[in-house]
Amino acid sequence: MGGDTLLVLMRLRTVIALVVVLAVFSAAAPNFLSSANMVLMLKHVALNAILAIGLTYVIVAGGIDLSVGSVAGLAGMVAGFLMLNGVPVGGDMLVHFNLIEIILIVLALGVAIGFLNGLLVARLKVAPFIATLGTLYVVRGAALLSSDGRTFPDLVGDPYYGTGGFPVIGGGYLLGLPVSVWILAVIAAVAAYVAMRTPLGRQVYAVGGNAHAAALSGIRVNRVLVVTYMVSGFCAAVVGLIIASELQAAHPATGETFELNAIAAAVLGGASMSGGRGTIVGTLVGAAVIGVLGDGMVMMGVSAFWQMVIKGLVIIAAVLLDGAQARLQHRVAIRRAAAMA
Repeated sequence: MGGDTLLVLMRLRTVIALVVVLAVFSAAAPNFLSSANMVLMLKHVALNAILAIGLTYVIVAGGIDLSVGSVAGLAGMVAGFLMLNGVPVGGDMLVHFNLIEIILIVLALGVAIGFLNGLLVARLKVAPFIATLGTLYVVRGAALLSSDGRTFPDLVGDPYYGTGGFPVIGGGYLLGLPVSVWILAVIAAVAAYVAMRTPLGRQVYAVGGNAHAAALSGIRVNRVLVVTYMVSGFCAAVVGLIIASELQAAHPATGETFELNAIAAAVLGGASMSGGRGTIVGTLVGAAVIGVLGDGMVMMGVSAFWQMVIKGLVIIAAVLLDGAQARLQHRVAIRRAAAMA
C-alpha cells in the first residue's frame, strides 16, 4: 500500500472506526439501530460533543482543559439555586429571574471560569494541566458548597416567575429530534465557521502550531488562548443546563469524568495534543464513536469496569495513530519535495 493511500486511510480512521462499531453492535443486537435507540444515542452524543467542541479549540491552541466536567456541574447547581431560591437582596426581599435571565447568568459564569483559566495559562504562565486541574477542584468544591452537597430537586420551573419552560431544554423535542441535538447543531455550525472562515480561527491554529512564530507575525497569542478557554467554559455551561433540565434536578457531582470522554472525542477526531491540528467535524465523528461504543457496550451487558478499560485503550490508540499520521505526513512531504526537485 502506497504512502499516499495509507495517509488517506489514517485521516479517515475515525469515520472507519464509526462504521465498524455500528456494524459490530448492529449485528450483535438487532434493535441497536432502532429509531428509539438512535434518538437516545444522539442525546448522549450531543452532550459529549458539545463539551468536545469547546475542548477542541483549547487543544488546537496547544492547551488542555480538565475543568469542563466541574463547570457543567456548577452550571446546573447555579441554575437550580436561582430557580428554587432566588437571590436575597437586603432584608427578606428575594429577586427571582426568568428563564432567559437564568440561562444568560449560567452561560456568563461558564465564560468567566474559562476566562480565569485563560488568565492562569496565558498571563501567569501556569501549565494548562495544572491550572485547569486546580480549577476542577475549586469549581467542584463551589458546586458542593452551593447546597451543602445536596440535590436541587423538582426543577420543573414556575410560570409565575417565567421559568416554566426549563425542562424543554434537555427533555423537549423539535421536529422529532431532542432539543439538545439542535443545540449541538447550532454550536457545531458556529464553531466550524469560526474555525475555518474567520481570522480568529486561523489564529487559533497558528498559536497551536507555533506560538512563538505566531507572536512574531503579530498575533496576540495571550488573547487567543484566553478566548479558547472562554469557549470551552461556555460549552461546559451549556451541557450543565441541558443535564439539569433533562433530569429536572441538579446534583453537585454532575459532570464527573466528563472531561475524559470529551478529550477522547477530540483526540479520536484528529485533534493533536501538541496543538495546531483538529477540526470540529472530526470531533463530532469522534464523539459519535465514543457515544456508540459506550451505549453499545451497555446494551451488550459489558461490565462498567471493562468499559473503562476499553475507553482507555481507545484513547491510547488514538494518540498512537495521531503520532503515526504525523510521521507519515512528514515522510510523504519529504518524498514529494524530492520528486519536485
